[in-house]
Amino acid sequence: MKTSFVSFLDRLYLFCIWAAGIAITGMSLIIPWGVFTRYVLGTGSQWPEPIAILLMMVFTFIGAAAAYRANAHIAVTMLTDRLPIAGEKFCAWIVDSLMLLACGFVAYYGTKLCIGTMQQSVSELPWLPVGVTYASLPIGAAITILFVLERRFIGSQAHRKLMRFEDDSVPAEGAH
Repeated sequence: MKTSFVSFLDRLYLFCIWAAGIAITGMSLIIPWGVFTRYVLGTGSQWPEPIAILLMMVFTFIGAAAAYRANAHIAVTMLTDRLPIAGEKFCAWIVDSLMLLACGFVAYYGTKLCIGTMQQSVSELPWLPVGVTYASLPIGAAITILFVLERRFIGSQAHRKLMRFEDDSVPAEGAH
């Protein structure tokens, strides 16, 4: 069961990476189009800004879940690295508990926000419900909850090749 759960989370992690990558690529293409239409053509397009905001939400919240699993987020461990092993484990338990609490809050209230704004539409794009633009909040939080539970009960997956993109044939800087 443990290997099938980790395998499922591997696929979920790859989904997060691809979704974040597609979102940032889309933003990189859409924003220049909006600038071009506004300053070169003299008539700004209405759709680039709300679509870019939607993509930024996907990039931020879905990408953050992937970053958490790969242990690629900002972490200040200066104090905990100086603790005995038991102290480090206790601090890790506290951090994981707080992450679960924060993600549970975002998942719950983010879902309420999405449902509550689903009847409204984005003014520049009347076909797009406002709730859709917020959907990455609860989705990203729910995915992060799964990754926190994995880290707590199975262990960190940050060391695995799936999480690392370094070329193994090149020695690390300073290594001989």
